[in-house]
Amino acid sequence: MHLFYTPDIASTIYQLDEEESKHCIRVLRLKLNDKVNLIDGKGGFYLAEIIQDHPKKTILEVLEAQKDFSKRNHHLHIAVAPTKNIDRFEWFLEKATEIGIDEITPIICERSERKEIKHDRSNKILTAAIKQSLKAFHPVLNPQISFKEFIAKAKTDVKFIAHCEEGHKGFMKDNFKPNLNYLVLIGPEGDFSIQEIEYALQNGFVPITLGESRLRTETAALQACFEINYLNRP
Repeated sequence: MHLFYTPDIASTIYQLDEEESKHCIRVLRLKLNDKVNLIDGKGGFYLAEIIQDHPKKTILEVLEAQKDFSKRNHHLHIAVAPTKNIDRFEWFLEKATEIGIDEITPIICERSERKEIKHDRSNKILTAAIKQSLKAFHPVLNPQISFKEFIAKAKTDVKFIAHCEEGHKGFMKDNFKPNLNYLVLIGPEGDFSIQEIEYALQNGFVPITLGESRLRTETAALQACFEINYLNRP
């Protein structure tokens, strides 16, 4: 069954945008009366039928709400420095969405080699990933922000910073309580500076290690994503 992302669905009649209409009719070669599935990124999962197969303005009729997914038992927010090679950052976006993530913030650090990302392109990667993995919720991609500005206003139940500097660091499981809101900081190539680490600790972040291996930025971020989801399993 073909799946379309329809974030603004509000009634039983829905018109796909031009890009999705073209994909539906020209690429997938769907036609009048064909059935499709819709997700709204907010937990809704619907069965719909094509009632106008126009390649620029395909119109669907919702037949039934098949599922109404309840929210996960925790909220995961990863703040990560975009990698110099943008493909690696985009790989993280895709894989983290497939595993399960609620919020992502690109942070610009002292040692960041990449200072900006294409927000629209990154959001499209998230959308494609929820469609591929049948996720009912679309992760929030926040605008990029400086490290210090982000730290100053970061408020959540549990705050971790993963870094490679010497000093006392526990594993995530050692400082873990289930079913909470989590925020994990992942630094750029070259890691956070000592000043950044100290600033985070002063603002309530708990230092952690992700293991003995030296991980790439995107791998560390995905490892943190996996660990939070694994530790929250019933």
